[in-house]
Amino acid sequence: MCALNVLRSSKLVSWKPTGRLQQTLAGCVERSGKALHSGKVSTVRLCPALAGQGRYFDFRSHSIPASIDFAQVSPLCTTLCKWDFRIRTVEHLLSALEAAGIDNCRIEIENSDAQGHEAEIPIFDGSAREWVAAVKEVGLKVATDLDGKNAKKMVPHMNEPVHVWRNDSFVAAFPSEVVQITYGINFPQAPAIGCQWFSTAPLDNLVYSTQIALSRTFCIYEEVEQMRNAGLIRGGSLENAIVCSASKGWLNPPLHFSDEPCRHKILDLIGDLSLFAQFGNQGLPVAHIVAYKGGHALHTDLARCLMGNVLKG
Repeated sequence: MCALNVLRSSKLVSWKPTGRLQQTLAGCVERSGKALHSGKVSTVRLCPALAGQGRYFDFRSHSIPASIDFAQVSPLCTTLCKWDFRIRTVEHLLSALEAAGIDNCRIEIENSDAQGHEAEIPIFDGSAREWVAAVKEVGLKVATDLDGKNAKKMVPHMNEPVHVWRNDSFVAAFPSEVVQITYGINFPQAPAIGCQWFSTAPLDNLVYSTQIALSRTFCIYEEVEQMRNAGLIRGGSLENAIVCSASKGWLNPPLHFSDEPCRHKILDLIGDLSLFAQFGNQGLPVAHIVAYKGGHALHTDLARCLMGNVLKG
């Protein structure tokens, strides 16, 4: 049965045709770099995949789909886990692929640790800029299956509002004719960040590549030691994150945007919601998504909520 035929509508979400065909990369492209949390060097090779296969990681001859079914809660990043194999910090790469319309992609990853069962995607400068450049380097083509047939691309539409929350943090999705994301953050302990809001209106690949993809991950300087004691950001530096001190402000200016931290949260959200993708269809729902003080856990909670309300034949 064609993968498109197993998608069904539900109370919250309906799958509708986009009028476009599923796409994949026109060739392979490779990037290597240091990982943020492990500090190890890894190599990622992006390759074409068949229509209906979606995006998936190939690690030590094991296939791990980029699906919410395999997402795991982990500190400060999103991790995919299948059996004993884990791929950490997938959000920036998946964000760039989702925004570029790379519906089907085999993501080969090699870790410098030849014996380990865990790998991590390189952080580069902390943004998605390197992945956007990699996609442009090889370009896109229509994806076909083993019989050379293409597949129509479907997209999830919200039928009614849905939200998830924890304390005063929330992520909500409202029915809309276009994809729009509004995000708010609040860091009173770091006045240079403070309270920020940013909204895409609407979100498309051009908006993403010029206004979102360049935004780098950020952290509070006074929390760095605590994070490193917890085994995190071992590969972190002023070259792959923007760092803000509570008393001194930004330690490595200039920022790409005055509200760069808020924009980076949108970058993360797109990557996390891309895990809702099924069978080479779009993961990011056509909705107005509004988030406040969210994070990877809440983002994936929303994706799980959507998945739980989609019936598959």
